[in-house]
Amino acid sequence: MTSNVQLFNQVQRNNIFNNPDCFIEGWYWAIPSKQLKIGQVKAITLMGRDLAIFRGQDNNVVAVDAYCPHMGAHLAEGKVEGSGLRCFFHNWKFATDGTCVEVPCLGEALPVKINTWITIEKYGMVWVWTGKAKPSPLPFVPELENSECDSALAKRFTKNCHPNVVMVNAIDAHHFNTVHNFPVKIVFDKQEKQNAITFNNTTRGGEDSLFLKLIRPFYKDAVTYNMCYWYGSTGTVTVGPDFLHFHIMFTLRLLEGGKTEGQTILITKKRTGILGWVFNRIVLLLTNIVGNYFAKGDTKIFQTIKFDLKTPTKADNSIIQFIHHAEKQKALLWGTWEELY
Repeated sequence: MTSNVQLFNQVQRNNIFNNPDCFIEGWYWAIPSKQLKIGQVKAITLMGRDLAIFRGQDNNVVAVDAYCPHMGAHLAEGKVEGSGLRCFFHNWKFATDGTCVEVPCLGEALPVKINTWITIEKYGMVWVWTGKAKPSPLPFVPELENSECDSALAKRFTKNCHPNVVMVNAIDAHHFNTVHNFPVKIVFDKQEKQNAITFNNTTRGGEDSLFLKLIRPFYKDAVTYNMCYWYGSTGTVTVGPDFLHFHIMFTLRLLEGGKTEGQTILITKKRTGILGWVFNRIVLLLTNIVGNYFAKGDTKIFQTIKFDLKTPTKADNSIIQFIHHAEKQKALLWGTWEELY
């Protein structure tokens, strides 16, 4: 058995978790898709980096560094032409790969280029890959990995602490008893991949609880509560009886000063036909209710918390496992997106 002293030693010298100056390389949400129409360009600040994001006439979304390499004008002041973007100030035009393709006063292009960032659209959001290498998979619900999904955007929120601190709340086993009054001890089983870590509830028991006696017939094994974390700042939670699971994604991004801006996304397996569409609207509505229930009790904690795990207990084991996972990821510096090491 791991002692409290060993646990204390395990959470020391963390350089990434709860560091306000860095974040884990990965996919981060930039803007809802419906807010970026064909021919529009928007200014976005993502983890301290200024971007111009535009949708070309081909409907593809492109993200580029915000400032023109000529005199530093913000490219979001410019206009979309075809699949490219033209700067407002001196009309330099840039292709989707950032290459300068026209300088009107010269009648030709110059060999200059702006940084571009890989984007993808899913769950009603535009996502940006913050790394320079080939991107890893976009976050998904493990249970729905091979399924087409319906989704809906729910609440957007801010928290007065680092995204990783918000994330570990969902695997804080003891708080289910103290905050949510869950009548049984929670035990998590961890599985780890390169970019993701999952925690599955393996708890049984609670036979003395009337609530658990009522819901037990709807569960073959342990009560379903599964978490999957991607890149430290996007988590998916799966809850619900065996015949209908609810899937909620909490995707977070780091704000200046180590604070958090988050977006809740409701996800369900796509069902066909008119009845399937109606059923999914009901499922997504119920999913939102479930998500609000779990979030409600914890909201005030993250407005005042100054996270510092000085005295870990065995009940904090899953949190420590998450911290270890985060420390093994590639960290990027706030603002520059350069590697921490």
